[in-house]
Amino acid sequence: MVAAVSTVLQDLNSEMSGVVSKVGRSLVQISSGRRGSGAGTVWHSGGLIVTNAHVVGRGSRRTGATAPLRVTLPDGSVHSARLLARDLELDVAALMVETQDLTAIELGESTNLQPGQWVVAMGHPWGVTGVATAGVVIGSGSDLPEAPSTGRDWIAVDLPLRPGYSGGPLVDSQGRLVGINTMVVGPQVGMAVPVHVVKRFLRKRLGTKAVRGMEPTP
Repeated sequence: MVAAVSTVLQDLNSEMSGVVSKVGRSLVQISSGRRGSGAGTVWHSGGLIVTNAHVVGRGSRRTGATAPLRVTLPDGSVHSARLLARDLELDVAALMVETQDLTAIELGESTNLQPGQWVVAMGHPWGVTGVATAGVVIGSGSDLPEAPSTGRDWIAVDLPLRPGYSGGPLVDSQGRLVGINTMVVGPQVGMAVPVHVVKRFLRKRLGTKAVRGMEPTP
């Protein structure tokens, strides 16, 4: 019995290590002036990155401009980034870095997540780069009691998404993106923006030609 449990744990550790290694190639760090830093997720190999709007800042009250944005890629190189679009209500933003051949994250499905399903969150909590933590889905949808706002979809997970996880990927057990880490609403409850919400945001703001994983608009 003990040997069987040990084998299961070893297999689980191996699978999780593989997921972390895979997803880490699509995880970036975003710095925005004095606001500190957060995480971002490579959506397209041509330089498109998604993150939270609060990671890039609300912008100047007079001009709407944000502080200069810099992105640290997985290889350690640092690049200036351009803000393409943001939605403060959804807490989603899209950035562009002028570089090619990035590793885009594999997209998953967020509309059929089940309570108890394993997920992994990655980010840079307290400035420590490339941290991963695993947990389970509490629930998803627009009627979650934990949700900070109603009338929109969220994913609730039993993960303490501390500062630095924001904007990073929430992935399933296969390393596929199901959400963007956003905030913590309790000691052990984290909230993420579902990937289907991110897709709608990108389609509306950037157009389908700039976004993979979606059919062209008729």
